[in-house]
Amino acid sequence: MSLTTGRWPWWLLFSCGMTLVAGDEVCPKKCTCKLLEVICSGLMEYPLNMPMTTRQLVLKGNNITFLPAINLGLLNDLVYLDCTFNQITEIMDYTFIGVYKLIYLDLSFNNISQISPYGFSMLHNLVILNISNNPHLTEINKYTFANNTALRHLDLSNTALEFLDAQTIHHLFNLKTLHLQGNPWNCDCLLVDLAVYLIVTNIDYPGGLNTTCKDPPEMEGWPLTMAGNPLRYRCLTHLDRQDYAFLFLIGFCIFFGGTVAVWLTGMCAVLCENIHRKAEDEELDEEKKDDRPKRTRIFKSSHKNFDAMNHHFV
Repeated sequence: MSLTTGRWPWWLLFSCGMTLVAGDEVCPKKCTCKLLEVICSGLMEYPLNMPMTTRQLVLKGNNITFLPAINLGLLNDLVYLDCTFNQITEIMDYTFIGVYKLIYLDLSFNNISQISPYGFSMLHNLVILNISNNPHLTEINKYTFANNTALRHLDLSNTALEFLDAQTIHHLFNLKTLHLQGNPWNCDCLLVDLAVYLIVTNIDYPGGLNTTCKDPPEMEGWPLTMAGNPLRYRCLTHLDRQDYAFLFLIGFCIFFGGTVAVWLTGMCAVLCENIHRKAEDEELDEEKKDDRPKRTRIFKSSHKNFDAMNHHFV
């Protein structure tokens, strides 16, 4: 499954290339650089002049609100990125366009409320993705992980997700672990595909008993991994009172419509028959009127002939 990206942001790649400078690499302020690892603390924004040979970047516990794609894209060899406990609010288009070798990405404990469907589209090698503990994240587009087919561990726990389209994860054939606990799942008929998917797959769901339905009231407390069959029965085969009332109404309408149609057909047939009979009666009356003068003439002619014969004999 591939996500259509439309026009490539060549301007972004060009900007990344133009930002490359020659010279000795220095460690950014408030950061510690050791071999290929950089650890930063006390930052309000993403650090500049990051060594381009960095393979592991730890930005844990800062106040970063935004990840600049241009600066981040310079780290072509980056494989590990920890952005936990920051103030990141949004993952925009092509945020990780330059770090295509990234294997581990942790965005937990932030304020992310929106993730672009193209945000992770360039991370073809991503194996571990953690988006947990983002309390303002209410929705994930079904194409968000379209190109992340190498994912093995995905953590979506402790967010505000009420619904997750099964198509969001059904193509992740390498997925081994999926965290869904701590979300206010709305276990209505829209969630039946996900609930059934959790039953038929061999994926591990840590904290499965804590992955429970919040709504509707009759499903509250049900583990999501066990809600598939009740939801399937309720949504695919079960009929409640409203369904029976609706079916009764449809049946009554069909019966009433059929009765009216038959009555109208009968009335039309009777009217046509009456009109036809009336026309035939009128034709018979006209024929009778036409026959009376002829009979009178014949009678008079016969009477004259009889008188002539009598006169002849006399």
